[in-house]
Amino acid sequence: MKFMRKLALSLGLFTACGTLAQAHAFLDHAVPKVGSTVNGSPSVVKVWFTMEIQGALSKIEVFDVKENEVDKKDAKVDPADKALMVVSVPKLPAGTYKVVWHAVCPFGHPTTGTFTFDVTN
Repeated sequence: MKFMRKLALSLGLFTACGTLAQAHAFLDHAVPKVGSTVNGSPSVVKVWFTMEIQGALSKIEVFDVKENEVDKKDAKVDPADKALMVVSVPKLPAGTYKVVWHAVCPFGHPTTGTFTFDVTN
């Protein structure tokens, strides 16, 4: 009987942990691609998440190698795809850029991450 209780408790914890992991928005893919080199400056940076995000609580920012924010501070969730966030950037000179993202899913759980891309001209 003890074994069955321990087994039931273990299965319950495993299920709960799996549900909690699914309640977070993680980076799915981006344009420019994570770690990529692009020829010429993009006009926007797009980040797709694994689930819809709350636009008012989420953001993406783009920084140059000197840690200066270079985006136009207009990050927004795409109304047609609530898992996509877009921010505009001016014409970027050649260099390495870091994208910092902070996403809050509809359940209120935050996640944060970074990635880089390179621009050549």
